[in-house]
Amino acid sequence: MKILITGNMGYIGPAVTKQLRASYPDAVLIGFDIGYFARSITNANILPECRIDLQHFGDIRQFPKDILQGVDAIVHLAGISNDPIGNKFEDVTLDINYRASIDLAKKAKEAGVKSFVFASSCSMYGSAEDDAKTEKSVLNPLTAYARSKVLTEVDLEPLASEDFKVTCLRFSTACGWSDRLRLDLVLNDFVAGAVASKKITILSDGTPWRPLINIKDMARAIDWAISRELANGGDFLAVNVGSDEWNYQVKELAQAVANVIPGTEISINKDAQPDKRSYRVNFNLFKALAPLHQPKFDLTESVKELHDGLVGLGFRDGEFRNSQYMRLNILAELQEKALVNDKLQWIR
Repeated sequence: MKILITGNMGYIGPAVTKQLRASYPDAVLIGFDIGYFARSITNANILPECRIDLQHFGDIRQFPKDILQGVDAIVHLAGISNDPIGNKFEDVTLDINYRASIDLAKKAKEAGVKSFVFASSCSMYGSAEDDAKTEKSVLNPLTAYARSKVLTEVDLEPLASEDFKVTCLRFSTACGWSDRLRLDLVLNDFVAGAVASKKITILSDGTPWRPLINIKDMARAIDWAISRELANGGDFLAVNVGSDEWNYQVKELAQAVANVIPGTEISINKDAQPDKRSYRVNFNLFKALAPLHQPKFDLTESVKELHDGLVGLGFRDGEFRNSQYMRLNILAELQEKALVNDKLQWIR
């Protein structure tokens, strides 16, 4: 079996690679990544890519078809990863997250790939103050990142067939420790603040709702999606991935961190403009389809692993929001050094 993982050198990639290596020990794992965050290693015992059999470097916008020869499944993680980057590079986000994804899927189908797993997002529900959103709820994407996920799902559906199974995993907000750690995620940010300065600064009024999921549980869901039977969801499936117990208000997340790290002060910006990105999500369909791959990591465990990992790094940076742990800052530095252009292409 051959499995291609795009974007394998990002935040989620190491967990996915480790999971797939354990589940498919004899598989050929192939990585494809542009390498923006190749040096973002956080206290890993080994280079995460050592678990990959073959690593390709390239731009997903110019994906070489020959890499797909003999590939059975694709895990498509590559993309602009969050709202701040998407807001700054809106056109680039649509090119990478949407147009390049559809181009890859078409090439994959033509090459005989059987399973295409797309890392989608619950952020497409946008502002939703009413009941928890199901897969049949109206989509309300508020950012370029969220819009890119909606557009990709829409154009993937007609490509799906009995011979080309497409699974769109609408992930909750990611959290947890990674060999390529990001701190520009709500729970990771809060734990970093507590470790560095015993202070959590909430930039909103703390009321928005967020569903969360540990990246190890994301990897387990991807594992399920690769090999699910057509009878279990059909040739095209878009499913919310997470747990009903992991729907939290932002202020509740901060308090959970403070409970694990005593002495942490929580500061809420009561004068902040309302954050429209607020939604609760229903995960009943995922529970029914993948009973053996339900999330295992709870909030307290995730806080503790982040705490222990950051302490192990000797992390003390109270200004971490201006650091290389924020993906937008890395891209800005690459631009300042004239290593990438305004389309985030490498300058040769």
